[in-house]
Amino acid sequence: MEQFDILKLKYQGVLNFMTQKGVSLSNVHLQDGKLFVKGRAPSEDVKNDVWNQIKLTDPAYADLTCDLSVDPSLAPPPPPEKIYTVKKGDSLWKIAQDHLGNGALYPKIIAANPDRLKDEKTVIHPGDLLVIPDLPS
Repeated sequence: MEQFDILKLKYQGVLNFMTQKGVSLSNVHLQDGKLFVKGRAPSEDVKNDVWNQIKLTDPAYADLTCDLSVDPSLAPPPPPEKIYTVKKGDSLWKIAQDHLGNGALYPKIIAANPDRLKDEKTVIHPGDLLVIPDLPS
């Protein structure tokens, strides 16, 4: 097995992680006896996560050169806003129950609609358009 293959195998978990995180790799080759990896990460956080993975694989990483830049254009677009049209008989609690899975999450709807809703006492009317926030998974 050649040195390139040995090093690539050693850092395969890092390379897979980079692919999963949306890092665009432009070079992976042997240079000066080290695995040389060059690419662009979608964010500084992803770049830091990659370095953490490298250090988990080998804290010294003496046999690796990793040149990562940050390119925000690689970040996935934000999810489209979900807009709900209020119907007769709706309440913030009912809308939260139906769309967020828990009526007690109605404050999230208030926070997502600062131009329309002041607090839980704000009256909503049929035909009002409300942004339904995405909840972290």
